[in-house]
Amino acid sequence: MNLRLVRNATVLFQYAGKSFLIDPMLADKEAYPGFDGTVNSHLRIPLIGLPVDLKTVTDVDAVIATHLHPDHWDMAATEKLPKEKPVYVQDEHDARYLMENGFSDVRIMEEENQADEVVWNKTACQHGSNDIIADSVMGPIIGKASGLFFHSEGEKSVYFVGDTIWTQEVENNLKTLQPDVVVVNAGYAQVVGFGSIIFGKEDVLRVHRAAPHAQIVAIHMEAVNHCILSRKELHEYAESHLFSSSLHIPSDGEVICF
Repeated sequence: MNLRLVRNATVLFQYAGKSFLIDPMLADKEAYPGFDGTVNSHLRIPLIGLPVDLKTVTDVDAVIATHLHPDHWDMAATEKLPKEKPVYVQDEHDARYLMENGFSDVRIMEEENQADEVVWNKTACQHGSNDIIADSVMGPIIGKASGLFFHSEGEKSVYFVGDTIWTQEVENNLKTLQPDVVVVNAGYAQVVGFGSIIFGKEDVLRVHRAAPHAQIVAIHMEAVNHCILSRKELHEYAESHLFSSSLHIPSDGEVICF
C-alpha cells in the first residue's frame, strides 16, 4: 500500500491492487482567486503548480470525491478527468453535479463500499464549528464532507479523516476502528469570523493520543490561501510534543509506503 500526495488534499492511493485518485484539484498554479471570506483571500490558488503530470494523475481505477469544494474538486478536474472513469461521491447532490457535467459512471457511496478486494466505509465529518454550520450564509457554502476508512485482508487499514474539525465522532472512529494509518487534513484553514474548518496542530496531537499506535500522514497544507499551518510549524510541534516519530508530513509529489 502506498499513497502519493499530489498537492493539497489530492492523493494517489494504491491499495490492495486498486488505484484511486482522491479529491482531485488539478489546476495550474494561481488559476483561481482565493476563497472569499477566508484569511489571505488576496492570494490566488493553487499556491503551487501540479508536481506530477496529468497522465499519472488520471491513470487510476476510480476517483473518489469526499466533497466538491473547489480545493477538492475543481473546474480543471471536471474538464480533464476522463468522463467514463468511475467516480464515487458522498451524496445525490454531488452525483447530480458530476452527471450534469458529463460523467457517465457516478456512484453514490454507501456506508460500506467494495471494489474487488478493497472495502471502504464512508465516515462523517463536521466541516467547521456549530456556528458556521448554522449560519444562513456560510452554512450552505460549507455544506457536507465525508471521510473514508479503507480495509482489506493483508493490508494496513487507512482512515482518511477528511475535511472536519475534531468531534466526538472522529474520536470514536479512531478508538473503534483502530486504523493503522490516519491521513489528516491539517492545514488549519480559517474562515473570517468563524475560525478553523479543518484540523490544526492540536488536533493532530489529539489523533496521536486517541490512536497512539497509528502512523499519521498530514496533508492539505501550503497549497490554498486559507490554510495557515505550515509543514515546518507542524513538524516542530510534533517534535516538542514527542510524536514526530509517528508523523509523516509529505512534500507535494512525495510517495509514502506502508
